[in-house]
Amino acid sequence: MITLGIETSCDETALCLLETQGDEYKIIANIVHSQIELHKEYGGVFPMLAKREHIKNLPILYKKLLEEAKITETEINAIAVTQGPGLEPALWTGIVFAKELGKKLSVPVIPVNHMEGHIVSTLLKNSLSSLNFEKLKPLEFPSLALLISGGHTEIVMIKDLGNYKILGRTMDDAVGEAFDKTARMLGLPYPGGPEISKMAEEARKINLPKTISLPRPMIHSKNMDFSFSGLKTAVLYTIKEIGELSENQKREICWEFEDAVTEVLVSKVRKALEENEYKILIIGGGVVANRHIRKAFESLAKECDVPLYLPADGLTGDNALMIALAGSLRKNSDTNFNDDFKADGNLSLNSSRKDN
Repeated sequence: MITLGIETSCDETALCLLETQGDEYKIIANIVHSQIELHKEYGGVFPMLAKREHIKNLPILYKKLLEEAKITETEINAIAVTQGPGLEPALWTGIVFAKELGKKLSVPVIPVNHMEGHIVSTLLKNSLSSLNFEKLKPLEFPSLALLISGGHTEIVMIKDLGNYKILGRTMDDAVGEAFDKTARMLGLPYPGGPEISKMAEEARKINLPKTISLPRPMIHSKNMDFSFSGLKTAVLYTIKEIGELSENQKREICWEFEDAVTEVLVSKVRKALEENEYKILIIGGGVVANRHIRKAFESLAKECDVPLYLPADGLTGDNALMIALAGSLRKNSDTNFNDDFKADGNLSLNSSRKDN
């Protein structure tokens, strides 16, 4: 089965053609077009600009995808498209494009939860292109997932594919959002996450003396919820107290901020692992590209003796490959689809599939 994946939840216009046979897959073609340069002047994603760019780029990228794949569109068996969560104007563009194409090709259009896409992205092997079929990593239940991105921070129990329970979530800022806002306060370019990570690593390498201490919000709370707005505010007060920052002071703040975030994330996941016996630990979402956070969870998984699934390089951020895979897995278990679904910017993993 060949599935076309379409992802437009934020500022990446992404399409993918994925062929699946049971638990084996082959990536036929995969395109991600980023709008970062367009949104830099706003210090974040401007929704209506993202919508405009998606509308402009979708037909262009679709034609390019078919050319790279060397197939005709009549060979497509299903279309998987992100329904939510995300920016509704951006989501709308992908859904309209998918529905129109689905009618033209007479193939089912499958709505996919973006966060489920991040979960299944960890089942793919390291290769982002292959001439041969590869097996997906096995997923056993229950498994535990930490999903960390610019818009989400949540701990999820995976009872089965499509059956999820959110155990904890952020009460305010998502972790990726906190990274970007902190970077903005420090005068670092957008997107801020990679910039903070880079400066934190520089601080560790030159072994800067630590003179700044930031809070670890909710690290000792009894639940598995998160809060990062207080940490962001603590950075603001620190900057105001110091005044004009030297480059080393910026590095030290980045180091302490990254350490604080990592310690909170690890602490909450450790708590979840201690409360139940999970078969696999999954860490997904754009913030997983942070090397310090990845290493911390590699150590935690070893300490707790649980297999760790992380997305391959190139699959941490938003992409259509994970949407195509989620859609193809869903089609294998459910053949009843209709196209009356709408964009849902607040779509939750707690929602059952029949409610999508």
